[in-house]
Amino acid sequence: MSNLLQNKKGIIFGALDERSIAWKVAEKVHEQGGEFILSNAPVAMRMGKINELAEKCGTTVIPADATSMEDLGKLFDAATERFGKLDFVLHSIGMSPNVRKDKSYTDLNHDWFLKTLDISGLSFHKVLQTAYNKDAMNDWGSILALSYIAAQEAYPFYGDMADAKAVLESIARSFGYHFGVKNKVRVNTISQSPTVTAAGSGISGFDKFFDFADDMSPLGNADADSCADYCVAMFSDLTRYVTMQNLFHDGGYSTTGISSKVIDKWS
Repeated sequence: MSNLLQNKKGIIFGALDERSIAWKVAEKVHEQGGEFILSNAPVAMRMGKINELAEKCGTTVIPADATSMEDLGKLFDAATERFGKLDFVLHSIGMSPNVRKDKSYTDLNHDWFLKTLDISGLSFHKVLQTAYNKDAMNDWGSILALSYIAAQEAYPFYGDMADAKAVLESIARSFGYHFGVKNKVRVNTISQSPTVTAAGSGISGFDKFFDFADDMSPLGNADADSCADYCVAMFSDLTRYVTMQNLFHDGGYSTTGISSKVIDKWS
């Protein structure tokens, strides 16, 4: 099925390079006829290749710090000036200074912890609040954020990002109610398999856990391209009654107690 997103407009946050899920989503949305503005924090833009993606997709980049209400206000004003009301938004933003500096969860720098929560969790509320108060979304629009199963289960290597993702998922439920009542806008999170991205690969022990999750999942790990397909489906009118959900996109990992592959490796 092609042109699922024909005439739909939006904002995609978080594309960094070809490995980014947001990058893949932008490519897939473009293929399906959607139009969008790309946005990322200025510091992230200096590290990545977002301008190359913008050229490929025939769009523009507007820098914005997603923790800044002022930046977000300017971004949504620019997007609605260009497109009118929006149909979709992707929040693919996450960063933990504690994880980057290998701080154990039992020995967190709490100032850094607050930054983790702000960047990786509260920024989603700020995006939603900006869109809500500016009446920037069309009826039956769709807003997504990317999450991870560590929001609900203990994953020691994930550090304070687990707490930020738990906040993120709660925000989707709480704001999803208000946005649904207002004008039928859907708000969901997607809990993705471990994925080889710049952020994921920076987590200590990621390569071993990636292999473990792949062995545990009946379908294997879902890759970034498949996640992008799922995001397209969630942006489309085919999922117009799905809201306030945390949707696992992980090859069955989240509901598999043990797999034969893992048993065999311990036999």
